[in-house]
Amino acid sequence: MASKTRKKEFSRAFRAAFPHTIPVLTGFLVLGMAYGILMQTKGYGALWAMLMSAIAFCGSMQFVAITLLTVAFNPLQAFLLSIMVNARHLFYGISMLDKYKGLGKVRVFLIYTLCDETFSIASSVAPPEDINRKYFFFFISLLDYLYWQAGTLLGSLLGSFITFDTTGLDFVLTALFVVLFLEQMKKKENYAAGVIGILGTLLSRVLFGADNLVIPAMIIILVILIAGRKQLDRTIESKEEQVC
Repeated sequence: MASKTRKKEFSRAFRAAFPHTIPVLTGFLVLGMAYGILMQTKGYGALWAMLMSAIAFCGSMQFVAITLLTVAFNPLQAFLLSIMVNARHLFYGISMLDKYKGLGKVRVFLIYTLCDETFSIASSVAPPEDINRKYFFFFISLLDYLYWQAGTLLGSLLGSFITFDTTGLDFVLTALFVVLFLEQMKKKENYAAGVIGILGTLLSRVLFGADNLVIPAMIIILVILIAGRKQLDRTIESKEEQVC
């Protein structure tokens, strides 16, 4: 009886989570295929590409790693570059502490698979009242993870047949981020945070240059959001009251 109840909870959570992941599905298939193709063109077959996507699962750093794999290996450079590229996940993780609180052992998987796109979804949606929170967030993370693996596999298999110049193919990563940002900006309550993000990034670009803007930009944005959290909360609450 307990087993049937759990299966029903799994099924309902899956159906509730899947629609939220459709934008990531379309983006990750294209992005993962681009990564798989690029790996193939550099001499790394489907097995290596799939292992990188399954174990590393770090999107932008995987594209950067293609270059690292094709030049003289420098462990220190690779380590520092990985920290710089993925430092934003520190901020993601901190902001998701309350969201993932009380989810038990599944939190380990949620932490491991927390990427930009999964964070974008999980941080902005809440499971319906009749849906198990743990299973809901689990399926969002699992589906996004599997989409990336599927895209990588398809790209790796198709890569052996690619004959055209693949220069600029990794731009799909930037394109996906833009689409996710625009999707979030459709909600009025996200306007303020979006503007803060844009202005913080521009300020970091001016102060630190194009090559070093990511981490300073995240710090600037975080400081502003923390300082103005109460005002942002009041703004969101007032808009929700107006809707009601």
